[in-house]
Amino acid sequence: MRKVLYPGTFDPVTNGHIDIIKRAMELFDGVVVTVAINPSKTPLFTVEERVQMIRDSLTGFNNITVDSFDGLVVEHAHQVGAIGIIRGLRAVSDFEYEFQMALMNRKLAGDLTTVFLMPHEKYTYLNSSIIRNLAELKSDVSEFVPQVVLQKLKEKFSQ
Repeated sequence: MRKVLYPGTFDPVTNGHIDIIKRAMELFDGVVVTVAINPSKTPLFTVEERVQMIRDSLTGFNNITVDSFDGLVVEHAHQVGAIGIIRGLRAVSDFEYEFQMALMNRKLAGDLTTVFLMPHEKYTYLNSSIIRNLAELKSDVSEFVPQVVLQKLKEKFSQ
């Protein structure tokens, strides 16, 4: 089974992320979507909440696994038996950082291949930070996130 890892903070998961996951599913036998624990970020949602939102957003797909990890992406990729790492590219501004990370990952684990996927153009301007900001300001984000995420954002910001 040719499995690939799609890591990210997913705080929250957006329709752009879901689009990348669906594209990866067309290329690989299995996709492991994994929530990264990044100590340099202060997430809105807990790791458990993010994992559950992703699972709920991907019901009906049987070749998807959702988990979390703390540490190096390449180590986690090896732990789950992945042959590569999926990274999404929205714009040229993403490329430099992602390219550096791909080269470092290749240096650390030459057996893993980084595959860059672009989301549908209607999602190229989306990122989780923008979604959080819009939701906090009570803007309608329903066209940008799965329904389950929309509900969780409303709950989070109504407190």
